[in-house]
Amino acid sequence: MRAAIIGGGWAGLSAAVELAKAGVRVTVFEAAKQLGGRARSVEVQGQQLDNGQHILVGAYRETLRLMQEVGADPERLLRRLPLELSFPASQPLPFHLRLPRLPAPWHLACGLLAARGVRLSEKISAVRFMRWLKVAAYRIGEDCTVTTLLDRHHQHGSLRRHLWEPLCLAALNTPPAQASAQIFVNTLRDSLGSGRAATDLLLPAADLDRLFPAAAANFIRARGGEIHLSARVDAIDTGPGIRGESFDHVIVAAGPQHAAALLARHEATIASAQLLAEYTFEPIGTVYGGYPQQVRLPLPMLGLYDRAGGQVGQWVFDRGALCGTAGVMAFVLSGHGAWEALDNAALAALLHHQLAVTLDRRLPAMLWFQVIRERRATFRCRPNLRRLSARTDLAGCWLAGDYVCAEYPATLEAAVRSGVAAAREILLSESLPVARRAYASGGNSAPQFPRHG
Repeated sequence: MRAAIIGGGWAGLSAAVELAKAGVRVTVFEAAKQLGGRARSVEVQGQQLDNGQHILVGAYRETLRLMQEVGADPERLLRRLPLELSFPASQPLPFHLRLPRLPAPWHLACGLLAARGVRLSEKISAVRFMRWLKVAAYRIGEDCTVTTLLDRHHQHGSLRRHLWEPLCLAALNTPPAQASAQIFVNTLRDSLGSGRAATDLLLPAADLDRLFPAAAANFIRARGGEIHLSARVDAIDTGPGIRGESFDHVIVAAGPQHAAALLARHEATIASAQLLAEYTFEPIGTVYGGYPQQVRLPLPMLGLYDRAGGQVGQWVFDRGALCGTAGVMAFVLSGHGAWEALDNAALAALLHHQLAVTLDRRLPAMLWFQVIRERRATFRCRPNLRRLSARTDLAGCWLAGDYVCAEYPATLEAAVRSGVAAAREILLSESLPVARRAYASGGNSAPQFPRHG
């Protein structure tokens, strides 16, 4: 059996790995010069950095499984830390929350009750909120915005500003006033509402290429697969076929806008193309700042000073603590905001000021900076957003991508899950034993949260 995968991002590579493992001859067509899609490495100032600072968590079970499958050891490539959120410059008091290494649900209850810079009434209200979600089986009824959900359950004050709203923006890359409450609750179910290890932060200690794409490519090639870079696919022929080659199955693992263009060419998938064409998107900005090597953060990840709601960046990461690139800071800017109108120099200067105020000290000037703007980084995860399934109405054509994984927002784990699901549906349709065993064992039941970004 032969299968073509259009798109060499994490969804496409996950599908290719799962198929290659089952003995299917796979061919990956990637339009760019490198693999990884929106989670790829770039060279900046002679260093391998990432096009966006990504965060994984312990709940990324499918991602961790596939990393191990292709020989990318998560224990070596990811730094596991307890969930710790710190906003040292928040007003009126610095905010700090750290989940202790206790069995669930005590880790969450004790972490909330021990949080600093939070009133006792807020802590009790947060515990009640999580308890209500659990009793309701994490189903809220009619979907609404995250803002509406938080208002309904009296989540206000410091925990709202420093826990619920930042987690929403990190997981869904959509402002709480526009974000789907049900999708947000799904992420809470599989992180804060799950086992203790699921809440751990897994911060990359290597560039994104080494985390999965490079090892996945080696795995695919070792099993007879082919990978074509700079190979844009403009049409899927009936059969199905790609660029004159015939395949038994084709998986479209491109972004929603690119998938829509391919699906619009066939009468059977016009409705799917129209649905995807209605998607709107949110940007993500990453600003790398190079400081003298002695500049360090007290924690690998810090919440940035918020100027009374006028923040530009939300988080800063110490790449020296994570990857050994001393003095390199990665600032994350999620969703639409004032930062989009700033030129690169002004943006870097403002973030430098934010960091100095956050740390409450003078900082030496940046030696260099690099701004990366992903203008369509993720789809906007709004309430009641219609999602497609892996199977399309075009014979032999399937979909993979974070927008296909209906229960979750646009994250690496959602992309991986979608690729695995598409591959297993193909194998099941061909009655291959590996697919039957995978479904029987619940092998694709992994939860996830959050994106970073």
